Amino acid sequence: MLTMGTWTHAWLVLLIIFAGGLVVSKISEKARIPDVAAYLVYGILIGPAVLNWIHVSSQSEVNQFILNLGATLILFEGGRGVELAMLKRVWLSISLLATLGIFITASVVGIGAHFLLKTPWLLSFLIGAVIAPTDPATLIPVFKRVSVLPKLSQTAESESAFNDATGTVLVVTLMAASAGGSVLHWGAAAYAFVSSVGLSILVGLVLGLVALILVSRRALGFFYEFSSIVFFVAAIGAYASAVALHASGYMAAFVAGIIAGNGRAFGWSLEEHTEANVHHFYNVMTFMMRMAIFVLLGAQVNFVLVNRYLWSGLVVVALFMVVGRPLTVLASMLPDRKAGWQGRELGFMFWVRETGVIPAALAGLLVARRGAGADIVSAITFLAILVTIVVQASTTGLAARWLGVLVPHETLEDL
Repeated sequence: MLTMGTWTHAWLVLLIIFAGGLVVSKISEKARIPDVAAYLVYGILIGPAVLNWIHVSSQSEVNQFILNLGATLILFEGGRGVELAMLKRVWLSISLLATLGIFITASVVGIGAHFLLKTPWLLSFLIGAVIAPTDPATLIPVFKRVSVLPKLSQTAESESAFNDATGTVLVVTLMAASAGGSVLHWGAAAYAFVSSVGLSILVGLVLGLVALILVSRRALGFFYEFSSIVFFVAAIGAYASAVALHASGYMAAFVAGIIAGNGRAFGWSLEEHTEANVHHFYNVMTFMMRMAIFVLLGAQVNFVLVNRYLWSGLVVVALFMVVGRPLTVLASMLPDRKAGWQGRELGFMFWVRETGVIPAALAGLLVARRGAGADIVSAITFLAILVTIVVQASTTGLAARWLGVLVPHETLEDL
């Protein structure tokens, strides 16, 4: 068995991941299932649960590096696909989904966990807070294969980028209260959230604008031949800078991507061949990163732990999917009259709430700090990841077709 605690073994582990992942990718293409679901199953297969070829600690520096780099690049590329005009139209929905929606989801899951798992109230709401953020590393690749209406895909992708800050602040606040037996200081938590969001947006805005100026020949264009590298630096620079300022690196990377992808709005559009080079580079990078992320997540599933809370945990996850998500969508999107949401669009958003990298990282944070109830939080988090990716991500295309939210040229054969 190969472990991934050091870079020496990491090379061999990555060889297994990418070589096998290519085969799995082709199989998923033929079977018309989302590749992220197939990668997750492949990770389970080669991990300790089945073949035991690799062992990946969620706390290893190598694992954390790959997850953070992958999520950052996927978010940056997802941001590049967001149109500022569309963002202006649905900003209220996104804002409510990323704030009010997190609290609604955490509350529904927390109440369910308290009565089903018999956990204390504080730990129950911590479980809800950990799994409340949606996952951009899953959603963005799925929407690349299933072409739904831009208003829907960009709303879901933006929600997944912005809600990690809310989820993280809520989790840290509940962890502090749980560890110290103290009361919750919501004023401090609200200040932490506002400052995190503000700094994240500012960092992303600055890095995105600098990148545009450097690659657009309508601006300075000093590095227009190296546009892919400049955007790569902007993405990881936004993440690193935001983290250094105790803000959300993922959100900063997403905002940088939005700015970099909307050069025309600032009068700094990219030339056709420059845009083509960037597109090709990020297609390759995000393909490799989502392969690595979900194979690693699959290899980390602790089925002994999951089995301990299996049936009650599945009911909690079911509440999470069929009660928490619809309530979140209705409370967050119905007030947005400007967006003009239709029933079929709301119905589709009920089903789009995959869980992945961010909740796994938050659960790992609790384990690393040896927080009370870390084992049960990890078990429910892994169950949520498995069920939402295998069930929801795999049926996104069918749900989109049934609800009539595919773009006109999409057919069943494309799903």
